[in-house]
Parts: sequence; structure tokens; C-alpha cells
Amino acid sequence: MEPQVAELQQKIEDTLCSFGFEVYPFQVAWYNALLPPAFHLPLPGPTLAFLVLSTPAMFDRALKPFLQSCHLQPLTDPVDQCVAYHLGRVRESLPELQMEVIADYEVHPNRRPKILAQTAAHVAGAAYYYQRQDVEADPWGTQHISGVCIHPRFGGWFAIRGVLLLPGIEVPDLPPMKPLDCVPTRADRITLLEGFNFHWRDWTYRDAVTPQERYSEEQKAYFSTPPAQRFALLGLAQPSEERGSSVELPFTTLTPKQPPKPSRARGWLSPRVSPPTSPGP
Repeated sequence: MEPQVAELQQKIEDTLCSFGFEVYPFQVAWYNALLPPAFHLPLPGPTLAFLVLSTPAMFDRALKPFLQSCHLQPLTDPVDQCVAYHLGRVRESLPELQMEVIADYEVHPNRRPKILAQTAAHVAGAAYYYQRQDVEADPWGTQHISGVCIHPRFGGWFAIRGVLLLPGIEVPDLPPMKPLDCVPTRADRITLLEGFNFHWRDWTYRDAVTPQERYSEEQKAYFSTPPAQRFALLGLAQPSEERGSSVELPFTTLTPKQPPKPSRARGWLSPRVSPPTSPGP
């Protein structure tokens, strides 16, 4: 890796990784090469970018401390605001650089996504994006089959959170990154894509590879709760206006069999639960 890229990656990781994030560099050209022009990033091909994803640890290390200090601002979507806060800290840590932050949920006025997060994760080598085209002689006929990224260490127990673009920094000699093909057989790919498309409520597709860490039961309960009900789950007041631009699929539309009681949920935000080494904003 080029020294400049390694140095920038280290600085970004110093800001993010202790809070449960991972960072991967890529060239804009690698991303654009896989997509039609309508989805291209409007930057020179060698422009440097970094993909940011969250691991299962983010819930305890970043989100809980952020919620403890949520009195600093009105909350609309706690996870997205927490991620935005930490990505903003990256920009502040590198004031000498021009940096554009694109969150995974951002869209243009015509509703076209600003970034296709799974494609970015694949070209950055962060996670393998398994699609229908990766299954020879697939069995699905006319059914629509969505693709899914699998992380070599966390399986499906992670989330792609955004991309950092660095206009003006070009790295033409950055060697291409290749994601690890951790679901190599046709049968396992069929099982993965069918699990993701038809049975995502049971979470099993996320175990396509044996993960080093899964979401905690608290975290699963949170992401299984419809967004409109998450504030009650956390024991927080419902905001007066809900943001409509962020949709976290597939696991934010589940309703728990029995919603946790507010008094218990409130314990998620207590200092004794959240690691003391992860201060809030």
C-alpha cells in the first residue's frame, strides 16, 4: 500500500476503530467500473476513498455512549446520528483535507442512492457481495433475488455505514483490493441468497460463515423493532418529526414477540453497561 494511503488509513482508524468501526481504502475507478454511468461518483478514477463499516461492537462502544449524551441534540434516528457524529470526528481530525462524507442512506433529489454501499464494500475488499450472477444455473426463474455482502470475520453481523471521499488525493498505483470469497460453493451461495431474500427474519443468513462475534440480544431487539417504536424501547421520548429518508433493511421492520419493558430498556443507557473507555460526544 502506498505510504500516503497507509498514513491516512491509520489516522482514520485511530478515530474510529476503538468505537467498533472498520476502514478500507479504494479507488473511485474500481467502484465506477462496476456500475452504469447514472450511479458513478463524479470524481477522477484514481481519487482515494475509504469505506466505513460497523461491527457488532459498535452498539456498545459507540451507540450507547452517544445515547447517554443525546441531550446535546434532538434525536431522530439514533444509529444514523451516532454514525454521522463519528464520521464528522474523522473530518475534524483531518482539517487540512477536503473530505466528502456520504452515509449509506443518502439519496439524490430523484431518490437515486448517492452510494451503492454493497458495491463499495466489495471493491474495497471489506466484504464479498454475493449476487444472483454468482450462482451458476440458478434455480429462481423469474423471482427477484437481491444480493448481500458477507464479511469474512463477521458473516452478516455488520453494517456498511458510509464512504469518505477525498477529492484532490489521487492514488493511481493503489493495488486493487479483492474481497475474500468466504461462501465459495454453489450450494452455500444458494442457501445464503435464499436465506437473505426469503427468511431474513430468522437471522440465519448472517451465519453463512462462522462469525467471530454476533449482535447481542439487546442489539438484535433494537434492530428488530420498527423505527417508530425504538424510542419507547430505549425509554426515550418520541421525536416530534421522523426522518423519512433513512431506511435500514432488512432487519428494521421486525416486531419483537414481546417488547421489552421501558424500565429494562433504560438500563441499556446506564454508565455501568457502556464501556467507560468509550466516551460520548
